[in-house]
Amino acid sequence: MTSADSEPVVHIVDDDAALRQSLVFLLESIGVQALTYPDATTFLAEFDPAEVAVVIVDVRMPGISGFQLQERLLEMDYPAPLVFCSAHGDIPMSVRAVTRGAVDFLEKPYQPQRMVELVQAQLDVARQRFAEHADRRAVATRLEALTPREREVLRLVIEGLPSQVIAGKLGTSVKTVDVHRARIKAKAGADSLAALVRDILLYRVEV
Repeated sequence: MTSADSEPVVHIVDDDAALRQSLVFLLESIGVQALTYPDATTFLAEFDPAEVAVVIVDVRMPGISGFQLQERLLEMDYPAPLVFCSAHGDIPMSVRAVTRGAVDFLEKPYQPQRMVELVQAQLDVARQRFAEHADRRAVATRLEALTPREREVLRLVIEGLPSQVIAGKLGTSVKTVDVHRARIKAKAGADSLAALVRDILLYRVEV
């Protein structure tokens, strides 16, 4: 079983030990596994980015703040839903968090029932996000062997241009473009270029 196939977990990143423990008890009471970290540095060193998860993080922590951790995870293209939980929250903070992709911003002390409902909903979101992320990575991996010129041809194919137009744009022959198209299909292991283009567009893969 791969990490993506295992039961999802909740990562709790907060310097408040009492809150971490109470949240663990709350989530375990509904059968959800929770892992805790006293700061963002520890979390970044220990978490498995391939494991399906939801992350609950405090805003103000020693060292790396919650917002800085959010930026690190965005840079990593980490698909887990992120929930902020802070005793010092305000509207600008919540707007900033959600604008950058957080799914919610809860004030401490949080309402246990709201936290339970939020986590249960986001675990379903996490399963979908991680599955799509794995598919996107798989498509990107299929493109790794392409040369710069083949990628250039593929981008024009994605635009819907026929070989004759592509040849004109690249200053080459139609026959050469058709050779590139055949190589792209072979290297990507695609049944057809149309199927490859569909997957690239579906999973928003950069070419």
